[in-house]
Amino acid sequence: MTKNLIKIDYSQSVLEASFLYQKYKVGCLIITKNDECVGIVTERNIIERTICVGKSPESTKVEEIMTTGIITIGLLDNLEKAIDVMIKYNIKKLPVILKDEIVGIITVTDISRARPDLSKRFINSWVRPRWRD
Repeated sequence: MTKNLIKIDYSQSVLEASFLYQKYKVGCLIITKNDECVGIVTERNIIERTICVGKSPESTKVEEIMTTGIITIGLLDNLEKAIDVMIKYNIKKLPVILKDEIVGIITVTDISRARPDLSKRFINSWVRPRWRD
């Protein structure tokens, strides 16, 4: 899992979030309110919920575009369970929690690097059915 989480306050702008993406080269940002996780923002959120609908990145707050109701997995759960959860909920980023605090994120890339043997199963059950020839 990736342990270096980049957090941004829910009241900050999408433009500020974009600068964090550029600076840290991450796939998602953890959205906080009073130091508590309230959502997650991905590059896709920024593109689909801001740019494509004509909102201003300077005046749009991350709370307006963030994903809430985050699916998580426990720190002591195994990688097989993580893959099953990602497949079930069709997600590419899975926050890892310990005592209700996000301590990391497992991504498809993390899985492919750590366990290439599991990557094949993941690709066959999740990615391949979505490809169109």
